[in-house]
Amino acid sequence: MKEDFTTRIAELEKLIDRSHHTVIFTGAGISTLSGIPDFRSPNGVYSEKWHGLDVEEVLSIDFFRLHPEIFYEWAKPFVYSLEKYQPNVVHRVAARLEALGLCHGVYTQNIDQLHQRAGSRRVFELHGSAASYHCLNCRRKFKDTAVDPIVKRGDVPKCPNCGGLLKPDIVFYGESLDAEMLETADMELRRTELLLVLGSSLTVYPAAAMPEIAARSGGKVVIVNAQPTGLDRLATLRFDDLELVFNALETRYGKN
Repeated sequence: MKEDFTTRIAELEKLIDRSHHTVIFTGAGISTLSGIPDFRSPNGVYSEKWHGLDVEEVLSIDFFRLHPEIFYEWAKPFVYSLEKYQPNVVHRVAARLEALGLCHGVYTQNIDQLHQRAGSRRVFELHGSAASYHCLNCRRKFKDTAVDPIVKRGDVPKCPNCGGLLKPDIVFYGESLDAEMLETADMELRRTELLLVLGSSLTVYPAAAMPEIAARSGGKVVIVNAQPTGLDRLATLRFDDLELVFNALETRYGKN
């Protein structure tokens, strides 16, 4: 088995080295290596109710408009404690590959900003992040440094301009992903020679369509995920242990 793994890692390194345009697509599975719980695994965030509510309901835009205090109470120990989590080997290698000119962009479903903290510069946050906010009334923008202290002391943030409700720039259920970002992804994937799919169950669309776009356009797809996905048939290589794979890649490409 070790010999087979070594052979397949060598194949992966060859794909990375030979590709003229490589894109990385990441899901919640990579953040679990930093201690952040994922959403859809048996022990994930969605597996238990929160004060009798389904977490998906708490994360819906209609519910947020009616009960923002419940969302902010739920989010405090997770979204507003992200500074305690550190980038892991997957984030480090992604940034290192970019620095070496071997990765041309990271598209992530994660909102934790660990890619940026690891040093990746071209990061597209498909589901947004809490690094910024906007007023649901007047649309005025705010940075997290102005809003986070309000949430952490237990208050619902309101717009100083009009008194409207402030919402983090996370894509809630019932909201659409950024159309311009999706168009950028679509155009890039059509010329991608290698797509690394890391830690995603590939169940949430339209982001999960990315491997299909790359494969239809002639790109090779590598999937690394603990559980099987519905798109494993597209994979040139398939691994199930992110940490093992990326420890090997870090040995080959070095640390960022």
